[in-house]
Amino acid sequence: MLSLSINDIQLEQSAGNKEQAIKALASALEQSGLVATGYVNGMLAREAQNSTFLGNGIAIPHGTTDTRGLVNQTGVKIHHFPQGVNWGDGKTVYLAIGIAAKSDEHLGILKQLTKVLSADGVEQKLKESKSAEGVIAILNGEDQIDADFDTQLVQLDFPATDLLQLTAVAAGMIKNKQALGTEGVASMVAAEPTYLGQGLWVAKTDTAVTRTTLSFVKPSQPFEHYGQPVNALLAVAACNSAHVQNLKHLTSLLYNQQVNKLLTADNDKVVSLLTEETLEGSEATFQIRNPHGLHARPGAMLVSTAKGFESNILVANLDGEGKSVNAKSLMKVIALGVKHSHKLHFVAQGPDADAALAAIGEAIANGLGEGK
Repeated sequence: MLSLSINDIQLEQSAGNKEQAIKALASALEQSGLVATGYVNGMLAREAQNSTFLGNGIAIPHGTTDTRGLVNQTGVKIHHFPQGVNWGDGKTVYLAIGIAAKSDEHLGILKQLTKVLSADGVEQKLKESKSAEGVIAILNGEDQIDADFDTQLVQLDFPATDLLQLTAVAAGMIKNKQALGTEGVASMVAAEPTYLGQGLWVAKTDTAVTRTTLSFVKPSQPFEHYGQPVNALLAVAACNSAHVQNLKHLTSLLYNQQVNKLLTADNDKVVSLLTEETLEGSEATFQIRNPHGLHARPGAMLVSTAKGFESNILVANLDGEGKSVNAKSLMKVIALGVKHSHKLHFVAQGPDADAALAAIGEAIANGLGEGK
């Protein structure tokens, strides 16, 4: 994994336009010995082919495949533009990351950076950061991005007969992960859980929490608490906002009257329901033919194709982590780390779902702007 240092970033930069910004980044890459003279031409050519703007005020200028021979060593240089740089089409860039990479190494860099930068609240953190150390900590993913939640934090069919027992078990699992101290366990157990509806309860604490972590417990037999059914309990130990996305997934299940999906799921499915976006609709799987995978240009073409349709569309890299993301978000698509021959699974839900999948399949077959 790429590790960034304060030597890789320059704060308080200014540029009249994106061409000036790209030339400044290329100069920094060259001065550090990462690239040879002339790499700037590849960066400008790449930008002319397709914008490297990712969203959230971030751009990732990099060279074309035919200038990879000018790369001496894989690395990045980062320029922070507090006043912003006009990147065209009404887009403003506050953080530009110049990338130099040989072969497909850039996909790993893009995956790491975009996973971090697509997290909720990161754009604001970057804008507010006043030090190189602060920006580097964000880009290196030292801030917790996702709440900890895996199959070891799911307990199904626990022989509990009251809500206090369920809460104690849920808090204990989080403590066993060393994410919650004894005071935090006591705090969660002492507080009355909140009833969300459909038999689902939530217990929370922010006391003695070292990492935001979730746990899920389902009793072997449902019971009642003050006249309300108890079918399952979700515990949230939070020291930051990393659990916000999980609660959004939970809210969607509640709103769509689909909590029963949680109640009938196995451990793996419980985790996926609370950590991934889900849709029910038309499905299709396509294999990426691009020799260098889904870097910025073909990734942008895929996203542009998906955006041409009204339907909601999710995509998962079956040869990667398998997690579904919004196919209309370039940052999330790039973060999938898709390489040549990887299989992408799409789910589309909406009035033009089948047409959307057909168009996406055709675009992939045609090379996503890079030829067959």
